[in-house]
Amino acid sequence: MSTKPAPIGIFDSGYGGLTVFRDIRAKLPQYDYIYLGDNARAPYGPRDFDTIYHYTVECVRHLFDMGCQLVVLACNTASAKALRTIQQQDLPKIAPDRRVLGVIRPTTEIVGDFSKTKHVGVLATRGTVVSQSYVIEIEKFFPEIKVFQQACPMWVPLVENNEHESEGADYFVKKYLGELLAQSSQIDTVVLGCTHYPLLEKKIKQYLPPSVLLLSQGEIVAKSLSEYLHRHPEIEDVCSKGGSVEYYTTESAEDFDRKAAIFLGHELRSNHLALST
Repeated sequence: MSTKPAPIGIFDSGYGGLTVFRDIRAKLPQYDYIYLGDNARAPYGPRDFDTIYHYTVECVRHLFDMGCQLVVLACNTASAKALRTIQQQDLPKIAPDRRVLGVIRPTTEIVGDFSKTKHVGVLATRGTVVSQSYVIEIEKFFPEIKVFQQACPMWVPLVENNEHESEGADYFVKKYLGELLAQSSQIDTVVLGCTHYPLLEKKIKQYLPPSVLLLSQGEIVAKSLSEYLHRHPEIEDVCSKGGSVEYYTTESAEDFDRKAAIFLGHELRSNHLALST
């Protein structure tokens, strides 16, 4: 383990991870952070497993090169299709003392504590739904739970085009919620399985029956990370503490700054990172 403290790395294929990062920083403001968005190659969802894995591990390596000892994949697609391979195959070879965590497990390991009917809904991108990651992970912790998934392909474009509060967004929120709830009348807990979706949370709650609990990943992941650092002082000791944040993007920094402000609610300045591939 390196003795030189460094920032915690936060990676996402696009912008949605900023909602997770926002909650992580709110809970753990004392740490330094480097956020890297691979926006030039987003979205990851429609891509095949090998491509997603290649892109993700490349960006993780960049964060390692920046000194990060701990990297959080604040992306459901990357967590679903690349995390396990990185943890099991890459880290032992390239960085055995460093750690890479995802966003799916923290949610799936507690969802059963909230559902009384044991019927849980998951709203996600098509790629995450096809990967079956939520179904697989929830079954590990709560085999008695039945999981019902609904892809919401229009939600990410609505958010990234700053149309998530428009009247036009209502149609697609009602449409996908209706399709999910039609799968089971007993669903009492719904997971937002995409980091873009918290920006639609108000509208989702507006059309979701009041008896159904809505779980958003950000606060769950932030709490899980805090507990992880407490359990692993050897990792916590190499996370620098100064409250600083650096943002990097593989696309135009100007474009990133404009769109990222939608997710964070404040202006920022990012740096362009050129990838070799």
